[in-house]
Amino acid sequence: MRLTDHTDYSLRTLIYVAVHPDELVHVQSVAEAFDIPKNHLVKIVQKLGQLGFLHTVRGRSGGIRLGRAPERIGLGEVVRAMEPDFALVECFHEDENACVITSACHLRSVLGDALRAYFAVLDRYTLADLVDKPAVLQRLLGNAVATAIPLAHIKVKRRASES
Repeated sequence: MRLTDHTDYSLRTLIYVAVHPDELVHVQSVAEAFDIPKNHLVKIVQKLGQLGFLHTVRGRSGGIRLGRAPERIGLGEVVRAMEPDFALVECFHEDENACVITSACHLRSVLGDALRAYFAVLDRYTLADLVDKPAVLQRLLGNAVATAIPLAHIKVKRRASES
């Protein structure tokens, strides 16, 4: 099984942002760190924001940060949300299945078991497990770290309802 680039880049983005917990990170920084096309990454960040994995701040002083604590972002949840489907073979699609041996074949059952095992493993881990050595990750990410904005320097406008 192979994850799409969309999911791979989603996980990398979450890792990058998680190792900068006190900063708003620019999408450009993530794109440069992983050599990912910025336009593609913007779409991924937007979806991660809609799903609550990221919090996005718009505008000139904007950026991204985690939408919840890394311990509360399960890897299985991210993969399920970002992948288009998990139909490993044709017979996983009841309505589009034209395989002539489906009624006698056990491939769907075996691959279904494998897929459940795959997610059982992913569900045991969180983003926090991936970033347990943030200093090492920051060093490996190189100069892109310098473009993050410390949250302490960001003025946040409060809505009247929050006052």
